Parts: sequence; C-alpha cells; structure tokens
Amino acid sequence: MKKLMNTLYIIQPDRYLSLDGETIVISCDGQKIGQVPLHNLEQIITFGHAGTSPALMGKCVKSGISLVFMSRNGNFLARVEGEIKGNVLLRREQYRIAVAKNCICAKIFNSRWVLERMTRDHAPRIDCDKFAQKSQFLKDAVNKAESAPDMDTLRGIEGEAATVYFSIFDDMILQQKDDFYFHTRSRRPPLDRVNALLSFSYSLMTSMCASGLEAVGLDPYVGFMHTDKPGRKSLALDIVEEFRSAFCDRFVLTLINKRFIQPEHFVIREDGAVYLSEQGRRIFIEYWQKRKYEELRHPYLNEKMQWGMLPYVQSLLLARMIRGDLDCYPPFLWK
Repeated sequence: MKKLMNTLYIIQPDRYLSLDGETIVISCDGQKIGQVPLHNLEQIITFGHAGTSPALMGKCVKSGISLVFMSRNGNFLARVEGEIKGNVLLRREQYRIAVAKNCICAKIFNSRWVLERMTRDHAPRIDCDKFAQKSQFLKDAVNKAESAPDMDTLRGIEGEAATVYFSIFDDMILQQKDDFYFHTRSRRPPLDRVNALLSFSYSLMTSMCASGLEAVGLDPYVGFMHTDKPGRKSLALDIVEEFRSAFCDRFVLTLINKRFIQPEHFVIREDGAVYLSEQGRRIFIEYWQKRKYEELRHPYLNEKMQWGMLPYVQSLLLARMIRGDLDCYPPFLWK
C-alpha cells in the first residue's frame, strides 16, 4: 500500500478493500491491516488484489474517486468512475500541449548517467576518456534540447544523441563478447542478440506506460513527440523515452554481464532475424519482474517506490500538468 499525490496504490496481490464509514479498510486473509480516509483521495489503483466490496465501489462512484484495476503484471484491466468531470477537456487539452521536450531531455540526461555510472563502477575495464567525451556530448545535447525552437529540431537533437549513445553501447558489454555484441540499432527485425533483448525490453516498458496512461484517463494513442498512427501507442512511446536507458538498457546489460541470459536462449531465423526462445523469454521476464520490485527514490516526489511504479507515477504527473495542477511536466531524471 502506497499513497502518492492523492492516489492510493495497492501493490500487494492479497489485499481486499472494503468500506467503513468514510474510510477504506485494507484486509489480508480476513484480518484488518490498515485503513485510509476517503476524503483526501482522487484515485485508487490496485494491482491484482483479492477484491473490492460493492459498497466501496459505490462510494467511490458517488465521491468522484476513480477505481482502477490492473493485473499483477501491471496490465490495464478496467476503470470504474462516476460522472465524468473534465475528462473530455483533459483529452482535448492533451492534443495541444507539447511535453515532448521534457521527455527527450530526460532521455538524453538518463543516457548520459548510464555512461557516468559505467565509468564509476567499471573504470579499469573501459576507456574512460572515450566515455567522458561521449558523456560531455550528451550533456551539451540536453542543453540544446531544452532550447529547441521546434519539433523537427528536437527530433534531430534526439537522433544525434541516440547515435552517440549507442556508438559506445558495445563497450558496456563486459561478458560473453563473442556472442553478445552491438554494432548498430536494428528493430524490425532485430539482427543480433543484443538488439533482440533491447526490443523486447522496450516492448514490455511500452505496455507498462500504456497501462499507466489508461489508469489516469489519458489516451495512450495520442502522442506529442511520436506522430499518431492507427494502432500506435504514441503517447506511451513518448513516456518510454524516459525509461529506455535508465531501466531497459541497464537491465539488458545486467542480463548479459551477469550471464543470466545465454546464447542458447535465442532463435535465429533464416532471414537473419534474432528472437528470444520460449525459455529465453521466461528467464527475461523472471528477472524483469524482480527488477520492477527494486526500490529507488523518485527525484521529483522525493519518495521511495518500486521501479515498476514509475510509469504510473509519471502518467499521473503528466495528467496533473495537463489539468493545470502543475506548471510543467516533471520528467523522470535518474542518476
């Protein structure tokens, strides 16, 4: 159970929620373990919990408290709410407000700190001067992105920064170098094992971000940086930018460098496409789930939370900015 910015998160799967007067009662195996006043809440988000009483659901509807149901893996299931207040305006405003600059600045900032962490932790095994040069370039790119006059300029800065970042990605692979190497980013299809891992991790993170946006009432298909296409979760892809290097890339490097994933966990097709095998996907997801439960302190909220909560928290911050509760969208900046 965690309360962030008037949102109650129930992250334990064995909790049952019921109503007692003006409070939510949280129970486990029939025993009351806590309660939370309703009057301060705007939203309740549950992750695979044991259930919610009809009385509490009715009270939430009458009180204008949104009740969101997620699976244990964080996939959006449903949202229960009463009369919609401002939701249409929220979606309409979403189309007009550009937060792409903040997302891209965060992406480049976080990419730089992946390099800085690598220099700090593995200095004897890497070319520190080379890493310092790339890090300085990314630092300058953040400043350029902040002052970009238009979207095309911003996309150009983002693309150049990504090229510089990935030019040194192979240097961060410290183990199993004969089988895991990175020359360039290949997507559809991935053409080597590292790209297969990166693509799978980005896909999982996109699903998490889409679920977070659905949970707060935002349309994941209407983006700022990524253009709208049928079936494309453009806004989710915008939010993913903040987590690519800090979560996904570092996770992939950990799988390789700690030998959690092996060459035999991949399938190479006749056209050269490389994908995780069924066993490889099971191993990947096992460690992915463990990573989601690790904790960090959120740089903006200054609260401890699990990594897996970040897509939902950032979605909430974005919705609050669009509603006018925040002056600007605070992206996730990791060090």
